[in-house]
Amino acid sequence: MSVSDKIKEILAEQALLTPGDVTDDASLLDLGIDSLGVVEVIFAIEEEFSISVPFNANDPAASDFDISSVQAISNAVGQLITQQAS
Repeated sequence: MSVSDKIKEILAEQALLTPGDVTDDASLLDLGIDSLGVVEVIFAIEEEFSISVPFNANDPAASDFDISSVQAISNAVGQLITQQAS
């Protein structure tokens, strides 16, 4: 399963949707994921991929981790996997 597919699965579970309902261009708000849900998503991503996400839940805009869309999250996770593996 690709990083993108797993991210969609995690987001779908949080949003009570099916992974097929999660599109690359959807924002977390589009999926109905609130700020508490964002924190839960970050924890699930960290656990699934054994990475540490640099994320400030109080100010997502100040974070280096882009959560603007499903694709942005997938890209950021892919970069973290690469960085933290080396």
